Amino acid sequence: MATQDFLVELGTEELPPKALKPLSDAFTAGIAKGLEDAGIAFGKLESFAAPRRLAVRVRDLADAQPDKSVEKRGPAVKAAFDDAGNPTRALTGFATSLGVTPDQLDTLETDKGAWVVYRSVEKGRPTVELMPELVEQSLAGLPIPKRMRWGAYRTEFVRPVHWAIMLFGNKVVDAPIMGLTPGNKTRGHRFHCPKSLIVPTPGDYEVVLKQEGYVIADFAERREQIRAGVTTLAEKEAGGKAVIDEELLDEVTALNEWPVPLMGRFEERFLEVPAEALVSSMKEHQKYFHVVAADGEIMPLFITVANLDSKDPSQVISGNEKVIRPRLADAAFFYETDRKSRLEDRIEQLKPIVFQEKLGSIYDKSVRVAALARKIADAIGSDPALAERAAMLAKTDLVTEMVLEFTDLQGIMGQYYATNDGEPEDVAKALNEQYMPRFAGDDLPTTLTGCAVAIADRLDSLVGLFGINQPPSGTRDPFALRRASLGVLRIIIERELPLDLQTCCQWAEENFTVLTKKDTADTVVDYMLERFRAHYEEQGIGAEVYLSVHARRPTKPLDFDRRVKAVEAFRQLPEALALAGANKRVSNILTKQGGDAIGENVDKSLLQDQAEQALAEQISQQADTVLPLFEKGDYAAALTSLASLREPVDTFFDEVMVMAEDEAIRDNRLAMLNQLRNLFLRVADISLLPTAS
Repeated sequence: MATQDFLVELGTEELPPKALKPLSDAFTAGIAKGLEDAGIAFGKLESFAAPRRLAVRVRDLADAQPDKSVEKRGPAVKAAFDDAGNPTRALTGFATSLGVTPDQLDTLETDKGAWVVYRSVEKGRPTVELMPELVEQSLAGLPIPKRMRWGAYRTEFVRPVHWAIMLFGNKVVDAPIMGLTPGNKTRGHRFHCPKSLIVPTPGDYEVVLKQEGYVIADFAERREQIRAGVTTLAEKEAGGKAVIDEELLDEVTALNEWPVPLMGRFEERFLEVPAEALVSSMKEHQKYFHVVAADGEIMPLFITVANLDSKDPSQVISGNEKVIRPRLADAAFFYETDRKSRLEDRIEQLKPIVFQEKLGSIYDKSVRVAALARKIADAIGSDPALAERAAMLAKTDLVTEMVLEFTDLQGIMGQYYATNDGEPEDVAKALNEQYMPRFAGDDLPTTLTGCAVAIADRLDSLVGLFGINQPPSGTRDPFALRRASLGVLRIIIERELPLDLQTCCQWAEENFTVLTKKDTADTVVDYMLERFRAHYEEQGIGAEVYLSVHARRPTKPLDFDRRVKAVEAFRQLPEALALAGANKRVSNILTKQGGDAIGENVDKSLLQDQAEQALAEQISQQADTVLPLFEKGDYAAALTSLASLREPVDTFFDEVMVMAEDEAIRDNRLAMLNQLRNLFLRVADISLLPTAS
């Protein structure tokens, strides 16, 4: 079957920069799925995305679907012919429905008898007939929250569409898409090449645009060109280092077709403003990259990326310097104004700000968090007074001019202002650390005071919202409680804090008077422990390991984590499968015989067989060995030691009948098995692990 390259390009008005890459990826994926569903063979798919275009090229696309064998079963042979061998009405009706005569039908022998069948070959449709529909389907499935119309057209898209290309080889596929008739003409850069350009074949697409149109159509190529240009400019022109935020780089890439990095300056007096405020102003408002010196200090420089190659770059630079100056002046003014008032004087301003209608104001939350942070600080060996002070000041920067203008600076500015006010260093740091970790993989609080406030703030939200029956549901989580839960777990585990979630949640619950749900602390703890599942799956630890520990419901996250790591290590041992199977067998036997009612007291005088005597002796020895290890939380060493029970356990089940006729002997054996099971249950329910088949 012959193959040719295929190209589709959609020319639009400037697309939303933050949406460009997702739109391009979805467009390509949609076409790939359409081709796969249609059974059309193809090679590599290549994406192109620029501010005014989305394009996909399909290499080595087959010119038609493959022919497909068709087989349709009709009536049974017995019902298809009468006694004289003539076709019955059932057979003629089947043949007529297919547009054939009875003599064109075959028979099919099966184990249930013979049937009349119709066999034919369905010819595959040409690719040029199918592609417009596949393209339209892919465009219809793009992640566009709100579509728009333009002019008199009823067509809807994220932005108005002005031209389209659809080429198969060097032939135009002229079936309409998005209300337009495609051709082989694209458009160049809006200023450098404001005219149409002919694309002879799909393979010429990006070459024509780059060489004639001043457009780098490949998103990844353009992105790396910007990265290299910005990096080189900072090094050569200033001897500094450009700080390249990946999200900002994506956005700048989506804003430019012909990127040209340029360096500008701002007045050194603005360096008195915290660097984070300067960066936020340059990044959020102007899409500039900032530059730092070898010591990491911000320099009075910025790098902008122009979407044209100017004959007089100094004019472009000067224009950008004029734009950024009032932005930085605003930041400097806010900073100067904010420092005239102490944070503690702003606490009263939190009272009118609603946290949640039923749970009160931000001030009310601060009071609760302060009380909880004090208890948590005491439990982790930190200074309760500092934690309480930090919690009361934690949200005060929300009412500062700087944070009202740059919301992403909350916490960061709190630390600066607290330092300016002369607050203790731990208190100042905690105002920023309360939000850590802000996202998956983010840094954790470095101070115990910061840990106490960060945990208390999250637990207050969790307990309060669960207590008024507003937990997360499906994809709806307006207060980010899932992230809050994972944050608490990470802080406790990675900072090795001896905290019990049950205790902490009960402390939090005591601070509320409006909760309507009973046993809120229990519900929140269960919810948080469930977050562990995904946490460990990301580390490659199977769900069965998590479930075996979760079955014991240890409520200290650090203890939970140590158990999981120990069980994961145990699972790798050669004895694990057999012992998991034995535990499952023991669990089933004990459950049937009364479960918790069975004791652990073993009468050695009732041990008759050598196998049960040997097992009883091994269990006793192991108890002496592992119980001290359990007390220290050394679960890994304990499980490794218990693995030696595999052989005596296997021998016991091979040679001894647990359910002896003599009730005393039977109960004694059950007590011994209960001893065995309870040793493992000090860590996890090993019976939930995979067993030997």
